[in-house]
Amino acid sequence: MSSLLITGGRVIDPASGFDATADVLIRDGKIEAVGVGLQADGIAVLDAGGAVVAPGFIDMHVHLREPGIEHAETIETGAKAAAAGGFTTICCMANTIPVNDSATVTSYIIQRAREVAPVNVFPIGAITKGSLGEELAAIGSMHKAGIVAISDDGRPVMNARVMRRAMELARALDIPVIDHCEDLNLSAGGDMHEGDQSVRLGLGGIPSSSEDVMVARDLLLAELTGARFHVAHLSTQRSVAMVAFAKSKGMAISCEVTPHHFAITDDELSSYDSNFKMKPPLRCHPDVEAIIEGIASGVVDAIATDHAPHAGSEKMQEFERCPFGITGLETAIGLSLDELVHKNRITVTRLVELFTTGPANILKLDRGTLRPGAHGDVTVFDLDTEWTFDVQQSCSKSRNSPFHGRRFRGGPVATVVGGKIVWKREQ
Repeated sequence: MSSLLITGGRVIDPASGFDATADVLIRDGKIEAVGVGLQADGIAVLDAGGAVVAPGFIDMHVHLREPGIEHAETIETGAKAAAAGGFTTICCMANTIPVNDSATVTSYIIQRAREVAPVNVFPIGAITKGSLGEELAAIGSMHKAGIVAISDDGRPVMNARVMRRAMELARALDIPVIDHCEDLNLSAGGDMHEGDQSVRLGLGGIPSSSEDVMVARDLLLAELTGARFHVAHLSTQRSVAMVAFAKSKGMAISCEVTPHHFAITDDELSSYDSNFKMKPPLRCHPDVEAIIEGIASGVVDAIATDHAPHAGSEKMQEFERCPFGITGLETAIGLSLDELVHKNRITVTRLVELFTTGPANILKLDRGTLRPGAHGDVTVFDLDTEWTFDVQQSCSKSRNSPFHGRRFRGGPVATVVGGKIVWKREQ
């Protein structure tokens, strides 16, 4: 545990409603005080003048690939990329090899993260054995081992009866069920969003309805079971509307969106660049507008990256053959500032909320606040400094980002975990 005094920044803590120029004192890994003119002899000082000082950002949807796919990413490299992106806490999905469907794999991830990760790592366990959608995984024992949610992300649970049983068990354990909402029968053979662009480019389409029908099914099951249900990487206007309706009825529903789904559209596919291939696919302009409106109105609870690293040898295949997914940890704050804050769609405080209290409340994590006694996790980010993302300098093992060479206005300045600076932007 470390001690640190962060001075002169604009401190924004949505959990406590604090927003003012102030100092933050972290002692022995915990927040000791937030106020003006704080002093502490013998403690390292971080000058945050001109920057925003926020509770440590949380990414609730990351693929770390370890165990089993270490050629694409490891817990260590993924966590370093998170730190460079301003995240102090990440939650890793279960689609590893073997799948995280047992307490053994869960315990391995937690122990390995303690050894090598500069940020906090919380595992998400599989819903079904092997993520095959047929038989429930050892959810109870994984919960005891430390998972914070269950999801077969990447492989939607097609069997409604299995999903119902999963929700019933998750309700008993008081953990959320996270689903990658996709009807595989409707999306089969698709490589991009089904629409004018897919016809123009001659690529197989993935219709919006493939997401919409699964969101509708899961909302009905959540109503039936009373479970806490979370829609991962929501991407269509109908899905936004359905989640909004469910929330208006008082259901325990939450959702996340990714930066790439509100920053770019399927128009980008005209280059046939495989770095723009992901699931859900990039959608059309009305979907992007609906997502941004959902963020602004409060329907969306969190921004998550869905960081999905793939080795270059895999991504550099023909478009139809290469895997879905992109990296996203190091560009998330920049994209969110560019597309949401600087375009006056949301305030900076709302942005902080989407990265802190939003995911913390969904997963019931003891993070996401600067109240005295809280963990000394802090994200410092700048609103105006211009910088260019160079994927070759990424901390991730993989390079599959569509944002290489993009110029950003504002981004992470420093990442503090337990009072220790684990990453700082070079001047």
